[in-house]
Amino acid sequence: MIRYTVDKTVAVVTLDNGENVFNPPFLEDFLAILDRVEIDTKARTLIVKSAHTKIFSNGIDLEWLAPIIQKADWETSQKFFNTLNRLFKRLVTYPLITIAAITGHAFAGGAILCCAFDFRYMRSDRGFFCFPEVDLGIPFLPGMNALLQKAIPQYKLEEMQYTGVRLTAQECEQHHIVRKACHGEKLMTETLAFAHTLNKNRAVIAEMKQRLNKEIVRVIDVEDKPYIETNQFKV
Repeated sequence: MIRYTVDKTVAVVTLDNGENVFNPPFLEDFLAILDRVEIDTKARTLIVKSAHTKIFSNGIDLEWLAPIIQKADWETSQKFFNTLNRLFKRLVTYPLITIAAITGHAFAGGAILCCAFDFRYMRSDRGFFCFPEVDLGIPFLPGMNALLQKAIPQYKLEEMQYTGVRLTAQECEQHHIVRKACHGEKLMTETLAFAHTLNKNRAVIAEMKQRLNKEIVRVIDVEDKPYIETNQFKV
């Protein structure tokens, strides 16, 4: 589902599971790959992209989660959200500088995932950045909001959450959600060029992230256990 290559000091992780939706096997695979990159390579920067030609990630695998909700299997759903939080915390404390190369649509949890990265580049000729949860009846959990506030200006975050508006890459660049909007053919060239300038000491980066993202980690750690009732998240 996920693989990686190394280009000098840059590790490039490719999400290769269709729409890259979040379910237990995908999340565990992602966490395992992050461990392998940290332990088995000397990379200083991490890029994550998608193999899908149109989609970066569509977020939570609702086809997998819906039957669990219908059965009121709160233990399984709780374990899933705990694992998702592990991935978010891993990214905001990862000892490499992280860059999301948003190669297509980033919807819902997929867009939240992008916000966990240190930098974002986005394809300009295809794909939207969107939080459709308002129309799905799913308010965000506290830890998710903390991640969004790290990457998105408050005025734009409020508009995105309350309206479900779809932003283009150019709009994301305008509002400083992504560092740069690039045509699909140039996305990885631009992202790699930037990544190769970031040959920074891992220990220093790790300590900076612990300090900069301390509040995000605290909120994720102390937030009440999420649960789902009548197809809605309750917090």
